[in-house]
Amino acid sequence: MTIDPMIEVKYALDTFYFLVSGALVMWMAAGFAMLEAGLVRAKNTTEILTKNIALYAIACVMFMVIGYNIMYGTGAALGDLKGVIPDFFTIFIGAENDAKAVVGGADHSKLSDFFFQVVFVATAMSIVSGAVAERMKLWSFLGFAVVMTSFIYPVQGYWKWGGGFLNDMGFQDFAGSGVVHLCGAVAALVGVILLGARKGKYGKDGSVHPIPGANLPLATLGTFILWLGWFGFNGGSQLALSSVENSNAVSMIFVNTNAAAAGGVIAALILARIMFGKADLTMALNGALAGLVAITAEPLTPSPQMATIIGAVGGLLVVVSIVLMDKIKIDDPVGAISVHGVVGMWGLMAVPLTNDAASFGTQFVGLLVIFGWVAVTSFITWFAIKMIFGLRVTEEEEYNGVDISECGMEAYPEFASSKK
Repeated sequence: MTIDPMIEVKYALDTFYFLVSGALVMWMAAGFAMLEAGLVRAKNTTEILTKNIALYAIACVMFMVIGYNIMYGTGAALGDLKGVIPDFFTIFIGAENDAKAVVGGADHSKLSDFFFQVVFVATAMSIVSGAVAERMKLWSFLGFAVVMTSFIYPVQGYWKWGGGFLNDMGFQDFAGSGVVHLCGAVAALVGVILLGARKGKYGKDGSVHPIPGANLPLATLGTFILWLGWFGFNGGSQLALSSVENSNAVSMIFVNTNAAAAGGVIAALILARIMFGKADLTMALNGALAGLVAITAEPLTPSPQMATIIGAVGGLLVVVSIVLMDKIKIDDPVGAISVHGVVGMWGLMAVPLTNDAASFGTQFVGLLVIFGWVAVTSFITWFAIKMIFGLRVTEEEEYNGVDISECGMEAYPEFASSKK
């Protein structure tokens, strides 16, 4: 079959753009690993790195075997429930589009779409990792990762991106302030509540005892990696590049994503200076991520100036939220619940400010649906794991660091012996 060369070029370009964007999002896994490794104590570094590489691998396998089918199923097998519960029984074959399909209108490879989607579910699971750091059993965490990436995330993802009822309602979430970030944060919140705080974090009198991270240069590197990866996260969600309209849209998304992150840094740094009297680096790092999360729900319709403001509000919110989380004794070592949860909600509710297709009421309903679904299913999963295997390491293991008890090695060994 002869194909118009221009159609072939368009197909190749959009497929390539999917793959490059997916690779950038995959690189965010390194960013999360470095950020979390820098913000935990040295004695817990190996375990946090193990969690990050293992959860990425689990996400890739479980989403391929089960999750992708759920998230992009037809729902036809479920009769009247179509659009509410996806079809669990379709089979993801992963076949390429043949020439006939391309002529018929397919604009990119099916496998490139799968690759782009699978790295998103890994991002959602990475959010959980840092929040439960320093006191959770490694294998209990990985058990939750199996359920999260194969079922919890894909179902609510289907409701918006798979053509489910949230999408039909007009709920807007361009690249996932809700579907990805709020989802991961709610799962983390439930886990943290069931897990409890780290020993020594809070005094009996209600005082908060800061537990500084071991490697702030590493945390800063992780933030820059995430900032870079976010261009694929948001830019790739335009889903095409091969036209003037799409090329201009992707350019605007890149500029707005960058502007929001910058606004988040500046706002968080200024507020931290006002509140604490010092320029707090960790708040600046979380301010950057907050700005990125805030703009993710709608990175196309704002002007760059408005994107900066949306990011700046996210930066302010994250500083206040981290402080309030400690007030109510929600121990989140990396601030993930505040960055991805609180600011994820702000991102969703900010969409109608610039997008006429969105309404505050519909955005709030979508927010509640995602929050409720993930909270209930996560609680059931975390609680079952707690009853069967336990969630928390022993007090002695926590004191000595989970690197040795869970992984049998240290990330920063103080002494090294060698034979002459």
